[in-house]
Amino acid sequence: MHAYIHIPFCHRICPYCSFYKHTPGGTDMKAFIQAILLEAERRASELPSRQLKTLYLGGGTPSMLSRTHLETLFTGLRSHFDLSQLEELTFEANPATFDEKKARFFVDQGVTRISLGIQSFDDEILQTLGREHSRAEAIESVKILHAIGMPEINIDLMFSIPKQSLASWRDTLETAISLKPHHISAYNLTYEEDTDFFEKFQLGSYQQTDDDNAEMYMLADELLGKAKFQHYETSNYAQSGFQSRHNQSYWAGADYIGLGPSAVSTINGTRWKNLADTAGYIKAIQLNRHAMTEIEELSDDDQRIERIALLLRTTEGLPVNYIHDSSSPFIEELLERNYAELNEHRLVLKNEGRMLVDPIAEKLI
Repeated sequence: MHAYIHIPFCHRICPYCSFYKHTPGGTDMKAFIQAILLEAERRASELPSRQLKTLYLGGGTPSMLSRTHLETLFTGLRSHFDLSQLEELTFEANPATFDEKKARFFVDQGVTRISLGIQSFDDEILQTLGREHSRAEAIESVKILHAIGMPEINIDLMFSIPKQSLASWRDTLETAISLKPHHISAYNLTYEEDTDFFEKFQLGSYQQTDDDNAEMYMLADELLGKAKFQHYETSNYAQSGFQSRHNQSYWAGADYIGLGPSAVSTINGTRWKNLADTAGYIKAIQLNRHAMTEIEELSDDDQRIERIALLLRTTEGLPVNYIHDSSSPFIEELLERNYAELNEHRLVLKNEGRMLVDPIAEKLI
């Protein structure tokens, strides 16, 4: 079993982010941590085995929680789940939210992988994104993690940001590579509803073109490839042996538990989402020990659609049994354009096909 914990708090709300998040405000942090642990206790009691393979704390900004609250959280989780065989414990962090002492504390709590939300090493772009940290602080945060012996470091980057030039993107990539992380995620900015960026995009203040997206995508692929990063998923690159085990479990369709407000769980073909309201989540957990909403049973076709959408993004590719007709004109076109390879077992996208994964998946569905 795999588990995800959503920590929705941020010091500042980034204008591009559509995840459920908010400033701490008047939230009772002690009550929030206890609610997470009450939900964890219930979910653990329902499982045939309490052993977790991976654990991922995301947000929001988990690293902004105090040491006291984090220690309470990790101690409680160990009392409800068996973490003795844990393959990976990922913890999302922002550069402005920890120093060397706190980073050592992360290691002491069993964190094996830090995912740094840096996004850019260009100070002007960071201001556009509403980030709290500077280029210098971002660089220092990576150096701190290396110095304290963090086993795995991921750097999250983003491209096709308003005002971002190809030269700026190149500098961000080269800076990230020079810091020798184990993993780099390079995401194409998408304009999500209910964000400030989306409103500006709708008004025409911000623009994005397929050509610009492709140019920046190919630059990342080129530079990271030369630096020996394996491009193992559309937006993810890893040094050998450092692929994200947690994310790979999602792509493969493994069951997982989601704890915290707005977190999603999928177990035995049933999916549910927790209430996306922190105060409401705490009350619901205190009363019922769950905050489930939007419960659905996934049909075989639902699961097939998800596997197509996710497995096509990986270098392992899509098993041919998910394809209705592997000799269709569309498949033939992909092969002729050198967008994909097909053998008796799998369809694997390559070259420009990897940039077109979403429209290709729609055609196959």
